Amino acid sequence: MTGRDLDGIVDDIEKRIRKDEERRFSDIVLREARNPHNMGRIEVPDSRASVTGPCGDTMEFSLMIRDGRIEDIRFMTDGCGSSIACGSITTRMVLGKSLEYAKKITALEILDELGGLPEENRHCAKLAADTLLKAIRSLTVQEL
Repeated sequence: MTGRDLDGIVDDIEKRIRKDEERRFSDIVLREARNPHNMGRIEVPDSRASVTGPCGDTMEFSLMIRDGRIEDIRFMTDGCGSSIACGSITTRMVLGKSLEYAKKITALEILDELGGLPEENRHCAKLAADTLLKAIRSLTVQEL
């Protein structure tokens, strides 16, 4: 087998994977998973929290708060593309918003914002919502 043959096999596999992804996931999920927003950590955040979901994925949010609003938010996950998409869209939903607004974000709202997820991936939205709420609840009265 030549290098050219192997390149052709790899290209074929990549095309099949992309077609399967495009069939199963919305354009928004694919965009957020492939090019996530606000991924990373704030070095000295006002709050940081992580949660490990039932599937074993862990998500972390770090927050900077100013005047009761989320001035900056970053997320990290060791999970799949659905976890990445949920973390990314959640940060976009709450950046600049009040803590009161952000703490009411639900898994269903995250799913709606993403255009849905397959049944087996919906727990990723709950993981994002739970982690965000934990980060907000971890804030001290001074930061509120």
